[in-house]
Amino acid sequence: MTYAREGRPLSGSSRAQQGLKARFPAFIVLACAVLFVARPATATVSYQIHLDHPEQHLFRVEMRIPQAAPGTIVSLPAWNALYQIRDFSYRVREVRAVAALPDSTPVELRKIDKQSWQIQCVSGTSLPATSDVAIVYSVEWNDAGPFGSQLNAHHAFINLAEILMYVPGRRNDDTRVEFVQIPDGWKVVTELTPAGIKNDESAFVAPSYDELVDAPVEAGKLDEFDFDEGGAHFRVVVDGKGWARGWLGDHIKRVVRYELQLMEGAPFREYTFLFHIGPYAEVGGGGMEHANSTAIASATEDGLVAIAAHEFFHAWNVKRIRPQSLEPIDYTKEQYTRALWFAEGVTSIYASYALERSGTWDKQQFYEDLAMQIELLAARPARKWQSVEESSLDAWFEKYEDYNNPERSISYYDKGQILGVMLDLAIRDATDNHKSLDDVLRRMNDEYAKRGKFYNDTAGVQSAVEEVAGRSFEDFFQHYVSGTDEIPYDRFLGAAGLELKLQRVKSADIGFYPNQPLGSDVVASAVEPGSAAEGAGLQAGDTVIQMNGREVPGRRGAWTPDVSLGETVKLRVKRNGKELDIVYQAGTREEQTATIVESPHATDRQRRILKGLLRGTTD
Repeated sequence: MTYAREGRPLSGSSRAQQGLKARFPAFIVLACAVLFVARPATATVSYQIHLDHPEQHLFRVEMRIPQAAPGTIVSLPAWNALYQIRDFSYRVREVRAVAALPDSTPVELRKIDKQSWQIQCVSGTSLPATSDVAIVYSVEWNDAGPFGSQLNAHHAFINLAEILMYVPGRRNDDTRVEFVQIPDGWKVVTELTPAGIKNDESAFVAPSYDELVDAPVEAGKLDEFDFDEGGAHFRVVVDGKGWARGWLGDHIKRVVRYELQLMEGAPFREYTFLFHIGPYAEVGGGGMEHANSTAIASATEDGLVAIAAHEFFHAWNVKRIRPQSLEPIDYTKEQYTRALWFAEGVTSIYASYALERSGTWDKQQFYEDLAMQIELLAARPARKWQSVEESSLDAWFEKYEDYNNPERSISYYDKGQILGVMLDLAIRDATDNHKSLDDVLRRMNDEYAKRGKFYNDTAGVQSAVEEVAGRSFEDFFQHYVSGTDEIPYDRFLGAAGLELKLQRVKSADIGFYPNQPLGSDVVASAVEPGSAAEGAGLQAGDTVIQMNGREVPGRRGAWTPDVSLGETVKLRVKRNGKELDIVYQAGTREEQTATIVESPHATDRQRRILKGLLRGTTD
């Protein structure tokens, strides 16, 4: 459930704190008073998150663990939101503990690895097995969402797994989180259940740690609107200015209405869109899915809607229709899956379907989007040796700049989206347009999501496809999913009377590959030997700050160089802390462009299949 409240000062336990200030530091005293004096031990692991130091970007956290025996371990996840080990614990400072004994005695903590601490004893004596222990610490974050967390004078955005510790053996305990010392005028929005305490609208509960941290939190001076659709309630919360409520509301409703209809109803009662239009959006954008909400950043309203179409479909595909390899979540290390091509790539094609089938796009935009994915895949030589399953497994390498070079890897997003359309067309062709990929998703929703079960990665997808189509799809999965055979586009597109037109065109060659891993600046990699860029002194690893006087967006800006044939390239780069100017003449290279067109000689059967593809229908 979503809740918003106005900021107010912390209250309620000040008198209890007065008597302890003489013996303990102020931060520890606050933990003792709030966590131990006022409340008895319960079976709920609870947290207080203090927002009183936005200028320092410091979240102060108090974690209360009931009945914490000696040897109890607390940890902070090593990853969340991205398939990257990001070691959130390096941001943690001043970790302390106190026990709920008569004197709220300090507890000895022993760090046992980079992200874990073990409760030892109280002042050299054994800790009673029934003691409640408070872990008190600060964690610094100033990385804009949706993949990071941020606390500053403007707002707070929180992915809770990035700041809240957990007890590994007690992740299924009830949890409670309360936000305190909220700046005046701020609202707190999260898709968690209000704790229901009278006159306290800042506390929320969840039945487990996993469910608690699967709900991002936005706090600030926010705009919002809500609507009902398909028996569910939706809330749209916007942090930013310069957006048109009517336009945004209309297009979000179109996407929501279509995807609810496609999947035959909502798997939730409420859902929240957290939209950012502002500082983070100026350097790119992106979205992060959660079970009952999503956080999205974009510089434009069109971008918000396009990303929302993808992230909202994740409410089914990946959050509920989920590969077994991602369950249960392991917060301590990489968690490998071969199914990201389906979980992410096929979700991308359903975003395109939703935009086209809801009338937000016309069919030409749909064709152009698919053709662009084909161009992107064709431009990556690594497609000849890295399968889309291997790309899924290697997602954990994406934080390394060289991994993203075209010669080194392909994208499970791009190829997964292409394979989704080809698979849809193959199913329609095999069943004379009586079945489609839509039926596969609905079948997996019934078979797995609604039963709390998980599918067996690619094998589970293949099984569902074969059950729907009524024939073997072994060749498709062997050659294009597990294998690296070139996709025969004409064969698949031809089933719908579509044709792929390829053309070689000359374009400017800047002499390097602009690599930008998630959450990073643009770095020059794969500098071409013998190129003018190399001759001018550009080195692999240089951070590109400007090109031809224009700023290059950092922090995942999805930057594409805009250089004309024969144009002079003027780069400002940073190397070893120093800024350098590099000037050279752009070279020339040939690129392959793709266009998808409808055949003027399509048969009635081909037209029926194309109509079904574009409208999301079957015969």
